[in-house]
Amino acid sequence: METMQVKPGTEEKPAQQPQEKPAFQPPKKKRKWPKRLLAVVVVAALVVFLFRGCMGGGTTASGSVYVTGQAAYQDMSVRVSGSGTIEPTASYQLTTLVSGEILEAPFEEGQEVHQGDVLFRIDSTDVENSVEQAQISVRNAQLSLESARLSYQDLLDSQSDAQENALVKATDTGIVTHLYVEEGDDVTLGAPIADILDREHMKLTVSFHAADAASFFVGQSASVRVDGTSEVLTGTIDSISATDSVGAGGALVREVTLLVNNPGALTDASTGTASVGGADCAAGGSFAYASSSQVTAQTGGELVSLTVKEGDRVTEDQIIGSFEDTDMATQIENARIAVQNAENAVATAQLSLQSAQQRLEDYTITSPIDGTVIEKNLDVGDNIDGTNMTASASGGVTYPAVIYDLSALTFDMSINELDINQIAVGQKVEITSTAVAGRTFTGHVTTVNINGVTTNGNTNYPVTVEVDDPDGLLPGMNVSADIIVQEEGQALCVPIEAVERGTSGGVVLVPGEGAMAEDGITVADPTKLERREVTLGRSNEQYVEILSGLEEGETIVMEMDAASSLMDMMVSAG
Repeated sequence: METMQVKPGTEEKPAQQPQEKPAFQPPKKKRKWPKRLLAVVVVAALVVFLFRGCMGGGTTASGSVYVTGQAAYQDMSVRVSGSGTIEPTASYQLTTLVSGEILEAPFEEGQEVHQGDVLFRIDSTDVENSVEQAQISVRNAQLSLESARLSYQDLLDSQSDAQENALVKATDTGIVTHLYVEEGDDVTLGAPIADILDREHMKLTVSFHAADAASFFVGQSASVRVDGTSEVLTGTIDSISATDSVGAGGALVREVTLLVNNPGALTDASTGTASVGGADCAAGGSFAYASSSQVTAQTGGELVSLTVKEGDRVTEDQIIGSFEDTDMATQIENARIAVQNAENAVATAQLSLQSAQQRLEDYTITSPIDGTVIEKNLDVGDNIDGTNMTASASGGVTYPAVIYDLSALTFDMSINELDINQIAVGQKVEITSTAVAGRTFTGHVTTVNINGVTTNGNTNYPVTVEVDDPDGLLPGMNVSADIIVQEEGQALCVPIEAVERGTSGGVVLVPGEGAMAEDGITVADPTKLERREVTLGRSNEQYVEILSGLEEGETIVMEMDAASSLMDMMVSAG
């Protein structure tokens, strides 16, 4: 609410008086104490005047009374008033979303703490386990990603071999003894397709005395005798063991493998002996087929052709079937998508790990501000249940801990919409509090908030004030405050009731010759009062500034109805 403060003036006039100022329009909302003061003064004057009139020393005309005053210089300032509650510049009410037993609480009430200081450390065993599990998930996801990348790279590297892999080739020369698939089957990579056995050639591994075998060489001719028959076959040495072994009777022997053509009757159940260069073997051995191999799929897909059947003879590298021509580009794209999915899985696992680590950090609660501990409601051994905000006996809320930054004190004022445009950051504020009687504090406006609150059609705006020297003020104290909007030194003023306003200025009553009694206060002849035009400046509900038309010390007269004025003053003062 806006008021214009007026203080007793000095006897000296200012060096220069302003010639013209725009009229100051008072706000609609009024403070009551100036009216009460004025009412007291007017009522007292009326009582004195009426008493004098009854005694023959006063003047009345048509039920009117006259009160005199003087034009005088005043210290004039324009103020907007309000109230608020002192608060710290910053506060922290501790809350937490975690639960557990408090393991550490290294602070006490009244202690100063700094930003980052530990307030509570809470048991975090379960969350630590979650962090370890999340770390394992990250490692597994990274391994899967590496595998997907390798598969993708293998496909890129093997693009030129894709056509070759689509052909099914015999791995050896021999007879197809078993087929695992049929034409039209869907075959996976690495699945067996056929077994090939070389029955036309047989191998016989026998032992020779080490002294005899020392002179043998691969490819040397040998005579092979089949047990149970009189048949002698011609063969060659296929391989010679590099080491000796102990044979029957303790003699040193060396194994020699001989290759012979199968006349048709030999099987892997046949046995025989041999001689090389006239040296007979020390022990016989069993015949074995010269080679046995398995054909496996080098790619996956539908087997569109199979040109052999069991019992057919094939030669090494002979094409015996083929797969559907594979769209290599599709395989590569699928592998690329698999890599991307694996990368996403790693990112998801890392986010889960980060979240678990952040939850772990929540179990160590630190102060976000520098300040003083106002409350400490939990200690080591207590359980914190996620918030620990409970209703107090006084109806408020109790927190585990409360910290105030008392380096500065502030309060908010609610300013009416009629006055808010006059308020600016940095304006001086005078502050009083009934809790600190007899002292006036100063402050300054720090924030003017344009987010107003409308109630019953009236809008108010919050304004924040910081106290310059709060010594003696405490958070929670109620204060009254005046924001100094204008403070321009001395101005020539008269009571606002003395002015009759017009379109271009105002009119005041001044005594003409013979109008006043000898005491200079009582109006003796109202008919000799004169109307004088004056130029008006700023005003409020008490005083109006006179820019021209009056001089300092000139007497002005206020005409009032004796009965109604007294009643109006008493009613308005109430």
